[in-house]
Amino acid sequence: MSEVFFYHLTTQPLEQTLPKLLGLARKAGWRIAIRGKTADRLDWLDAKLWEGGGFLPHGRAGGEHDADQPILLTEDTAKNTPDCLISVDGADLTPDEVPALKRAMILFDGNDGDAVAFARTQWKAVTAADIPAKYWSQENGPWEMKAQHLAS
Repeated sequence: MSEVFFYHLTTQPLEQTLPKLLGLARKAGWRIAIRGKTADRLDWLDAKLWEGGGFLPHGRAGGEHDADQPILLTEDTAKNTPDCLISVDGADLTPDEVPALKRAMILFDGNDGDAVAFARTQWKAVTAADIPAKYWSQENGPWEMKAQHLAS
């Protein structure tokens, strides 16, 4: 069954957290789409992923090989048929998208009040749709599950 993981980033920024999560998702054999809100921010993230210590094969949406990308950075619907959809920077992820996925992840900046408020609305939408969800926080150092919604 599909589930949504919420990651409340407080001690590590997106560019440090995302590669770790991508590595785990790739190890599971998943194809991944990273959905952002703006092309500039996705270009920045693209550069950060290439600069990182490990090799994470990925591409930006809009190329002729989008469907073949193991990790695709996009502003809208992913053409790589992802198993996992990761929302960053407040990009929309709706409950009706989740059943087609093995997992969805919402990463949000815990130091940004607007990002926290938007993540709360996403949590409410996901749990109201009775989709399993877990809320992870790193406020005390290591990742810790702070809340969980189990489907009925």
